[in-house]
Amino acid sequence: MTLIGQVLVILVAFLHLFFAWVEMFAWTSLGPKMFRRFPKELFEPTKIMALNQGLYNGFLAVGLLYGVISEDYPWQWDIQMLFLTFVTVAGIVGALTVSRTIFYVQSAPALMAMIFISY
Repeated sequence: MTLIGQVLVILVAFLHLFFAWVEMFAWTSLGPKMFRRFPKELFEPTKIMALNQGLYNGFLAVGLLYGVISEDYPWQWDIQMLFLTFVTVAGIVGALTVSRTIFYVQSAPALMAMIFISY
């Protein structure tokens, strides 16, 4: 695994920690500034749903970080690839159902990390 690959995995993990934080703790304050296409009047009623979604993003981040700190190389690669695949699929679904931008923000960095950890 290359250093660039590990840095990209950490970047993807921190992106998902940020998504988790916004969805769990700042949905009604920072959420409207980040998700401008989402009607402002829906942020408060969807606060609990966003919290749940944030929890899943947090799980993705923790899985990726676990893959980085693991000392067993084959296991490290397997865990990173598994969680990067989860991130990629979630980004593709988001791009197909919500906004194409999600692919570029979520799936593209994960795919790049997958390429770089494979060399």
